[in-house]
Amino acid sequence: MRIALFEPEIAGNVGAVLRLGACLGVPVDLIEPLGFLWDDARVRRTAMDYIDHVAITRHQGWPAFHASIGTVRLVLLTTKASISAYDFAFRPDDVLLLGKESAGAPPYVHAACEGRIRLPMQRQVRSMNLAISAGLALGEALRQTGRLPA
Repeated sequence: MRIALFEPEIAGNVGAVLRLGACLGVPVDLIEPLGFLWDDARVRRTAMDYIDHVAITRHQGWPAFHASIGTVRLVLLTTKASISAYDFAFRPDDVLLLGKESAGAPPYVHAACEGRIRLPMQRQVRSMNLAISAGLALGEALRQTGRLPA
């Protein structure tokens, strides 16, 4: 299982997702362009020393990322999905994909994803924070597949 972030814009969110990946033993893919400089101190400040315990792969755009994953299933977290992450059947090799904070994922990314899931939330709010969304979905995916760390 992997987490992939499509053109993330906020260094602190990326740092938090890197820390999540380190804690749960899941690699993180970053699909460029990033909305900040990679050497931004905010990434390291949020990820802290956990950044040294996560496998990070940076991809020079969507085509490079998409070509790198082969035939594994892409599962997009989106507020536009009709199925809940808690009703979805995850597979151990799924790639959980999250869109950019300001705009989500464009139509061509939606079209490339075999699964599209949402996180249940109150109707009067738009969306959760990217890192929190990644944590909730990844936790459920690892639970379902029996891969939560002991």
